[in-house]
Amino acid sequence: MISCWQKTEVHKAVEVRLAETYKEAGVSITITTLTDVLAFYIGLLTPFHSVQSFCMYTSTALLFCYIFNIIFFGACLALNGRREKGNRHWLTCMKVPEASGDAIACCVGGAYDRNTRKEFEMPMDSFFKNYYGPFLTRVWVKVLVCLIYAGYLAVGIYGCFQIQEGLDLKHLAVDGSYVGDYYDKEDEFFSDFGPNVMLVIKDEHFQYWNPTVRESLDSCLENFQNLTLADSDLPPISWLHVYVQYGMNSGFDVDNETQFKSHLTAFLNYSGFSQDVNFTNNQIQASRMFVQSVNIRTAIDEKNMLNAFRETAVECGKLQTPIDLIVYHPAFIYFDQYAVIISNTIQNLVVATCAMLVISLLLIPNPLCSLWVTFSIASVIVGVAGFMALWDVSLDSVSMINLVICIGFSVDFSAHISYAFVSSEKTSVNEKATDAITKLGYPIVQGAVSTIAGVVVLAAAKSYIFRTFFKIMFLVILFGAVHGIVFIPVFLTFLGTCSNSRVKNKQYSDTNKPQRTVPVMDHAMKEGFTNPDCP
Repeated sequence: MISCWQKTEVHKAVEVRLAETYKEAGVSITITTLTDVLAFYIGLLTPFHSVQSFCMYTSTALLFCYIFNIIFFGACLALNGRREKGNRHWLTCMKVPEASGDAIACCVGGAYDRNTRKEFEMPMDSFFKNYYGPFLTRVWVKVLVCLIYAGYLAVGIYGCFQIQEGLDLKHLAVDGSYVGDYYDKEDEFFSDFGPNVMLVIKDEHFQYWNPTVRESLDSCLENFQNLTLADSDLPPISWLHVYVQYGMNSGFDVDNETQFKSHLTAFLNYSGFSQDVNFTNNQIQASRMFVQSVNIRTAIDEKNMLNAFRETAVECGKLQTPIDLIVYHPAFIYFDQYAVIISNTIQNLVVATCAMLVISLLLIPNPLCSLWVTFSIASVIVGVAGFMALWDVSLDSVSMINLVICIGFSVDFSAHISYAFVSSEKTSVNEKATDAITKLGYPIVQGAVSTIAGVVVLAAAKSYIFRTFFKIMFLVILFGAVHGIVFIPVFLTFLGTCSNSRVKNKQYSDTNKPQRTVPVMDHAMKEGFTNPDCP
């Protein structure tokens, strides 16, 4: 908004200047806010509560930022415009003398370009207008940009196939924590053994004393033991097997319900299985057994083991004598996310990208340019996902949050540039691209540098979560800015139809209607200007 305000003519009424500012910046701000907020609200579809909380708070914060910019910041611009019109000091608001000629002096008001009647161009604006824009629109530069983009896309796609799933539990602790050392030693000395998985019989009417039922249970346990990721040489830890042997040695009939229950309490206290059986009011409410898993080295193994154990539990429920089982281990809370992280991430990205396309179609007056915005979003996502894998970042709930952010931030730069290109009144596509870069090149660079500067301190954090946030935010902002000021302007020049038809119609009607000569002073008075050099 400040950039658009600086490009208005200083002698126009404050209301007119503010209207022109909102005309140029309002739609772009609305597009980016809607897309950002919608991207985060789509993140609420994820089953992870941490991601849901983050998306809810962030989307709400963005809405308040939008309201602040549209209402409060606009009011501040209006007050500042009145200060400028009254030629008052920027700090004390006291009247100051006008600058003589084109001179710019400290604490002196009224300095502006007498030719354009606008504030002086910033050096960076001049750079984008006179050097960078014309350079970028040269034919050989466009070819070079396309080759660079092809390389970027190839590396990004390659990286996408290298993404590792899962969150190493030691990453939840800060660097140097004894927890990290514990998991390192566990991987070093006990990596052959995975979780000791609990099999819980939750049916309170299960007849443990029935030989047929016990035979069905043995068949179920054998199915677990025969799994690839289970230890076939180590039998399941079953209190029932030990109790049956105990009954045979003690001489009571374990097939009799009364005798089975009457000796159970003494056995549990004697054998150490008291924590494995919930025996209350002469009724076994639930019990558990254990199966040892092996060769669990990666998150993929953990996911496969979890799925295999759950599928086997379902199969046990289909036996001739059904066994109602659930499988559990405290680490399953982490393994659960591995089972859905890829599908859920893809779902969120696809839905959010489609939503971005709909918003772009509604607010950018050209369908083809809206497709370019959507293409830019997809391109940035591919790049971020690929390069984060090459930067040793795994796909987990932490990086998933940041990928949701990626959707929102990646649309910002491309939407601004595309809208500026479409709304430009220049005739050729190269001029339109240069005009768009002139208007938004410096703000994009400012936004990218300030955002990266704000998160760069996290690069030295001792927490994996914060470092991951920095890495992905850095990639998102970097690739988004490069798309905004390099790739998208070049790609837009390839399609001359991507322009504002209303501007074309206006130009056509202006060239076909009769012209009349307007005296210079008459024209100046009509526009509301007076000669600033006249006394």
